Amino acid sequence: MDFVSEVSELEAAYGTPGEASVVKVAHHLTPTYRKWIMASRFCVVSTVGPEGVDGSPRGDDGPVVLELDEFTLAMPDWRGNNRMDSLRNIVRDPRIALMFMVPGSNNVVRVNGEAKVTFDDELCGRFSDAGRMPRSVIVVKIAEIYSQCARAIMRADLWRGQIAGVDLPSVGDMLAELKAGFDGETYDAEWGARAKNTMW
Repeated sequence: MDFVSEVSELEAAYGTPGEASVVKVAHHLTPTYRKWIMASRFCVVSTVGPEGVDGSPRGDDGPVVLELDEFTLAMPDWRGNNRMDSLRNIVRDPRIALMFMVPGSNNVVRVNGEAKVTFDDELCGRFSDAGRMPRSVIVVKIAEIYSQCARAIMRADLWRGQIAGVDLPSVGDMLAELKAGFDGETYDAEWGARAKNTMW
């Protein structure tokens, strides 16, 4: 099997991007990008560090990020599994990519930039909700922002959620596969109550 080793090979096979693919890139929050991102309650955060890359889902019960200014976004780090993969990466390598999604929309909006992690009390306090506070906040300086091609979500028919005939493994199944003796059935059975009590 031959693998591509030169960018020129890719360019020869794919051709040049269409005008819209080039024009869509902005370097700050424009009114339309701002409106779209503020409607998003979910995004995937991608980072890179010495051990490799990380992709982490982030969600909120309102906008998943806060605009600090047209060049800067802030994302609270709500309770998770304490692995801190994304945070560790950011501290050592600031490169970050955010992929914002809105259920029902075939579009995805991407933000690429550089990030820092802060424990700043005032900024953390801006996310205070019924006494809940994030442990830290990720501050993202926007380098570029653009919409992704909708074809992937359209091909997947993602938002219709049609999974008929597909038997998906549970998280308990995955954990039991990776660790001998892990009680995956109990993990799955207790997950609902655990999630409800540890959501924030």
